[in-house]
Amino acid sequence: MEMSYPSTPRWNIERPFLTGRFHQETKAASRFADSFSNNGAEMAIGCYDAGVQELLVIDDLLSALVGIEGRYISIKRRVNHVHGNDTYDSTVTFQVDASMDLALQEMAKRIFPLCESFVLTEQFVESRSQFKNGLVNHAFAASLRALLLDYEAMVAQLEHQFRLGRLSIQGLWFYCQPMLGSMQAVSAVIHKASANNFTGSAVLNLLQSQAKAMAGDNTVRSLLEKMTQCASNAYLGILERWVYEGVIDDPYGEFFIAEDKSLLKESLTQDYDAKYWRQRYSLKDGIPSFLANIAGKILTTGKYLNVMRECGHSAQVPTSENSKLLSFGSNHHYLECVKVAYEFASGELLNLIKERYDLMGKLRSIKRYLLLDQGDFLVHFMDIAREELMKQLDEITVEKLQSLLDIALRSTAAAADPCHEDLTCSVERSSLLKRMATLKFVEIKTSSDGVDLEQPVSITGLETFSLSYKVQWPLSIVISRKALTKYQMVFRLLFHCKHVERQLCGAWQVHQVLEPNWHVMHNRLQTAKSIDEVIQHHDFFLDKCLRECLLHLPDLLKKVERLKSLCLQYAAATQWLISSSIDLPKLEEPSDGFSGSEKFKRLKLRSLSQVQKVMIRDATVTESILKFEREFNNELQSLGPILSSSSQAEPYLTHLAQLVLGVGFDK
Repeated sequence: MEMSYPSTPRWNIERPFLTGRFHQETKAASRFADSFSNNGAEMAIGCYDAGVQELLVIDDLLSALVGIEGRYISIKRRVNHVHGNDTYDSTVTFQVDASMDLALQEMAKRIFPLCESFVLTEQFVESRSQFKNGLVNHAFAASLRALLLDYEAMVAQLEHQFRLGRLSIQGLWFYCQPMLGSMQAVSAVIHKASANNFTGSAVLNLLQSQAKAMAGDNTVRSLLEKMTQCASNAYLGILERWVYEGVIDDPYGEFFIAEDKSLLKESLTQDYDAKYWRQRYSLKDGIPSFLANIAGKILTTGKYLNVMRECGHSAQVPTSENSKLLSFGSNHHYLECVKVAYEFASGELLNLIKERYDLMGKLRSIKRYLLLDQGDFLVHFMDIAREELMKQLDEITVEKLQSLLDIALRSTAAAADPCHEDLTCSVERSSLLKRMATLKFVEIKTSSDGVDLEQPVSITGLETFSLSYKVQWPLSIVISRKALTKYQMVFRLLFHCKHVERQLCGAWQVHQVLEPNWHVMHNRLQTAKSIDEVIQHHDFFLDKCLRECLLHLPDLLKKVERLKSLCLQYAAATQWLISSSIDLPKLEEPSDGFSGSEKFKRLKLRSLSQVQKVMIRDATVTESILKFEREFNNELQSLGPILSSSSQAEPYLTHLAQLVLGVGFDK
C-alpha cells in the first residue's frame, strides 16, 4: 500500500550539519565509536569525555529509534493486558546509563517518547495483522506499516549522516521533532485500542474522535484522518454489499447489523408474536459515529433487498463508479449513496408486493369476508350451520363447519372471487373478551376467588366461531398472524352482533302476534258467509294487532319510545366516536415567520393541546355511554311494574313482563 502522510517530512539530509574542526573531531569520534563497538569493550560511559559520550549516545539512540537496545540505553517492557496467548497492551520505557553526562541524558530523554511510540506501533501492527482481529484492524495496521516505512527511512538517513560524521545530538533532536507529534498521537490511539481490544467500528470511532481532538494540529489531524479513511475502506466494503445486495459479508462480526438465522419467514403466518420482521436483521451496539444518523435506513435497505431475493426477484441496486462506497470524506458522498439505495429498495419492494402479489386485492378480499363487506355468504352460512354453531365448544366439529362454509361460498356471489379458496374457519377456545385480555388489548377484572367475572359460564360456537385467511410470503409481512388476529377479533364481534340481530328479529316475529293473527284472520275469511263477517274478522285482526303492539297502552308505549330513543342516541354516539377516531385533526405548521426553535415550541404546544382535547373527548364519550346505560336500565326497570299491572287486563303481556323482570341489574 502506498500512502503519503502529511506529517512525514521528506528526509533528505544531504547538507553537512557540522563544519570545520568540530566536524573533523566528530568523524574521528565516529570512527572511535565503530572501533569501540567492534572491540566489545565494556566501560561505563561516564569514563569518556563529553565528545565521545555524545557519539556513543547518538549511536545508541539510532538503535533505540528502531527498538534495539544499545550499550548505554536499555529497554524495559511491562505487559498490561493479556488475552489468551496474545499481548494486547504493554508499556515500553527506555533508560540511560546513570553515569552519562547530565546534558546528554536530558537530550536523550527528549527523544525517548519517539522510540517508545515506534516500539508500541510496531508491536501493534504485528498483533493486529492477524486474521482474527478483523478487516478494520488489518487495514489500520497496513496504514501504520506505511507510516513506519517512512519513519525507518528517516532513521536510515540519520544514521547515514552520523556515519559521515555530520550529526550531533542537537541535530538528531532537530530532525526527530517533526515526526514526534505524529508518532505520539498514533501511539495514544494504539494504547486505547490495545487496552480495550477494539475491533471494527470501535477502532473507527476511536480514530475519528482522536482526529477531532487534534483540531489544533493540522498535520496530526490530517494524518489521523487519512488513517481513518484507510481503516474505514474495509468497513465500507461490508456496508456496500449490504445496501446494494442485501448480503452480510462480515467474517469477523464487525458490522453493526446482526442476522438471526433461527427466525424463519414462515413464523409470520404461524406466530402472533413473530419476531421475524423486527429481529431477523437488527442493529447491534457499536455503530460507527459517521453512520449513526442513517443506521436505521441502512438496516431497512438490506431488509427490503432480502425480501426481494427470497421472492426470486432481482435484488441488486444498480451501481456505477459514482455509487461506490469507498470513502466517507467531508463531502458525505456515502450518505447520498445510502439514500439512493434505500429509495430503490423501498420502491422496488413496494411495487413488487402491490403489483405482482396484489396486496390491495388481498386486503379487499379480507374486507369482504372478515369485515362482512359482502354478507350474503354469511347469511347462508349461518342458516345451514346454525345447528353446529349452537353446540358447546367440545362438541363442535371444525371440519363440518369448514365444509358448510365451502358450500356457502360456492353457492353465493363469493364464488366469483378467486380468493375465496383462501378462506378457512376456526373455533377459538375462549370468549372474545378473554382473548383480548390474553393478547394484552384489555385488562379484565377477577373476583376475590380468582374467577374471571367476564368469562361466560358456557360458550358456544356462536361466540367463538371465526374466519381465517391463508396468506403467502411476502404478503405475510403486511398481513401477518398478528394482523389477521386483529381482523378475527373484529369479525367475531360482527359475527355475534349478526347473530344477535337475527335472534332479535326472530324474537320479534315470535312475540308479535301479527303473523299468527294474520293466519287466524285468513282462515276465518275462508269460511266467512257475508261481507259483514269479513269486515268483522278484519277489524278484529287489526284491533288485536294494535293492542298487542302496545298501541292501546300509552304508558307502555311511552316507555318503548324512550327505550328506542336511547338506542338511537347510543348508535349515533358510537358512529361519531368511530368517525372522529378515523379523521384525527392534523397539526398545522406555524407560518414561516417563526424560527426553527419557535416552530418546534408551537408545534409541541399544539400537539399537547390536541392530546388534551382527545383525552377530554374520550372521557366525554365514556361518560356518555355510561349515561346511556344507566338511563336504559332505569327505563327497563320502570317498565317491569307497568307490564305486571297491565298483564292482569292483557294476559299476553305476562310473558313479556317475566322477561323484563328476569333481567338482572345487580352490579
